[in-house]
Amino acid sequence: MKFRDMLRMSGSSLWKRKVRTILTVLGVVIGTASIVVMISLGLGLKRASMSEIEQYGGLTTITVSEQGSYYGGYDDSETEIQASTEHLSDDVVETIRGIEHVEDVYPVLDTEALALSGGYQSYISLRGVSAEKMKDLGIKLGQGEFPEPNAGQLQAVYGNMVIGEFHNEKTGQGYWYNGEMAEVDLMADTIMYVFDMDAYYNFLWGNTAEDGTSAPMPKKRIVKTAGVIEGSVEDYNSNSYYVFCDIDELKRVLKKEFKNKIIPGQPTTAGGKAYKEIFYTAIMVEVDDMNYVQQVQSEINALGYQASSNAEWVQSMQGQYNYIQLALGGIGAVSLIVAAIGIANTMMMSIYERTKEIGIMKVLGCDMRNIQGLFLLEAGYIGFIGGVIGLGLSYGLSAIINLVVKNLNLGMNMAVGISYIPLWLALVSLVFAVFVGMAAGFFPSLRAMQLSPLAAIRNE
Repeated sequence: MKFRDMLRMSGSSLWKRKVRTILTVLGVVIGTASIVVMISLGLGLKRASMSEIEQYGGLTTITVSEQGSYYGGYDDSETEIQASTEHLSDDVVETIRGIEHVEDVYPVLDTEALALSGGYQSYISLRGVSAEKMKDLGIKLGQGEFPEPNAGQLQAVYGNMVIGEFHNEKTGQGYWYNGEMAEVDLMADTIMYVFDMDAYYNFLWGNTAEDGTSAPMPKKRIVKTAGVIEGSVEDYNSNSYYVFCDIDELKRVLKKEFKNKIIPGQPTTAGGKAYKEIFYTAIMVEVDDMNYVQQVQSEINALGYQASSNAEWVQSMQGQYNYIQLALGGIGAVSLIVAAIGIANTMMMSIYERTKEIGIMKVLGCDMRNIQGLFLLEAGYIGFIGGVIGLGLSYGLSAIINLVVKNLNLGMNMAVGISYIPLWLALVSLVFAVFVGMAAGFFPSLRAMQLSPLAAIRNE
């Protein structure tokens, strides 16, 4: 018997018993949809969490800082540690670059400044990175463009939430106080920076300098706006509150503004003096694979620096979500097991109803394997049809779940969805449904093979 004949006979046999076939297929539909949706919830939660972590610093990124420092500055009580510590310089960058599995290394220089525009002001966090690297950080601009290297002037790229930090100089009111946005156009208005904030407030408060004269007014520097990061004032990401600028231009400005003075956030010598060189606040290290993050982190720690990453947190979360997927998949599998029992019952009833037909096929010389294959194909048909419909139902339920959760606004980054059905899950679920169907039909098919031809023909 040819395979296509077996397919035709199997389909015809199922069609003759439409009601029983539909009910059996319905069991497979429910079972397939249950297991796919349950597993998709585990995958969706995992993906949403990974997306959330990515916004807070990435999965393969290591932040390197000095011993005795915190990322963004120094504790004033740590003078002895600062003096004995190897500070973050270009030599350190090159040393780290030579570590195996390090894909990229770039320095970061953080400092603070007071931004003034009209009657509004804001304390901003300036982050200096190379102009070339700024374009590779995954930053999407809503307005303007990135600064060009060697522009000859300090240019700023504002995070999308920075505008919310501007407040009225007199009342102190701003967006986060009363919901009113400052009347500042970052792209069009003139924005001046004060880097020496101590000198600025000494001047405003009428304090005197060391020589007894009135404190001078520090220089206000006009900083051109190059661009603004995409997003509203409430769309948080890891870059939202930063003002990015070219690191070389920032170093040049800081040296000029704090000539012979200690730059805020920079280490000092054992005698409390400023270094001639400006050291980096941190060094960002990109590892080529998440599996090697902890290895690279250990090597950097061995060099005498503080290396931190999300690796341990990520691994812990992945382990938890794997257990969740296993538990949810087990719950969904119960429905599929019930469906398998239904398929076995349908096949067994079919054999009892078609006993004479089986006997005739045997007398005519039909191969035993063909008879078994006929019933296995019928069971596989049921599994396949139920799997396809169940998979379609799963996608529909997944879309509904994502829509409901998105509207509930639970706080987690749900842009990627809490239910996620990747292609491999769809294919595996379909194959699994067919396998379960054929497995359920295996023992009934053996029963069909073992029937005596003469007894089968005499059966009424």
